[in-house]
Order: sequence, then structure tokens, then C-alpha cells
Amino acid sequence: MEIRIIEEPIKREELIEFVKRQYGEMTKAVVDVGTGRVALGGELHMDAAAKLEDGGSAWSNLWGINLYPEGDKEFRLEFDSMVNIKPAQGNRSRNVEDSAVREKIEIIVRKLIP
Repeated sequence: MEIRIIEEPIKREELIEFVKRQYGEMTKAVVDVGTGRVALGGELHMDAAAKLEDGGSAWSNLWGINLYPEGDKEFRLEFDSMVNIKPAQGNRSRNVEDSAVREKIEIIVRKLIP
């Protein structure tokens, strides 16, 4: 599956077409809260995380989400990924437990995917 690194805002239509090629109604994504980049796509969140790491991202800054664009309405984020299990950072579940990190993720995603 295709993985696309987003560093500049993309059009909603581009996102919807990309998502259709992924899982139809959703795509996996990994957000780098350090650099503000997002890797969209891949079969597993780990695939997108690896691509960001190859580009210089630090593992501690990478958080997995699922992104659901809902037609003409605002998209929905789901903070659920194996990438998020980071006991050394106090995150012991697949969810992003720290509300400050969730907020950073939302800000980055909404900036890049208006």
C-alpha cells in the first residue's frame, strides 16, 4: 500500500481519493509531533512510522491514528495504534493517553488536512 508523507496542506479531494485506494473509508496515519509531518497510508501503522524514521523522525515523536474523512463533513480521528504503546513515555495502551499529545496531533492534522 502507498505511503505518502505530508508536509504541506493537501486538498480534501486528494485525501478522499487517497483513502479510497487504502481501506475505502479510512486510512492509517502516523503523526510526528516533533516535525509536524504526517505519513498517510500503509498496511500497518508501523510501515508509515518506519518511513518517517527513515526521513529522520525520532520514534518518541511518532503517534499512530486512523483518519476517517466523512464526505463533506469534518473528518474524524481515532487514536488507536500499536505504535502508540510506549511504556518508557508512560503510554501503556494503543490509545494516546496524554491529552497534550492528542491536542498536538489534532493541530498538526487539521493544519495539513483542512
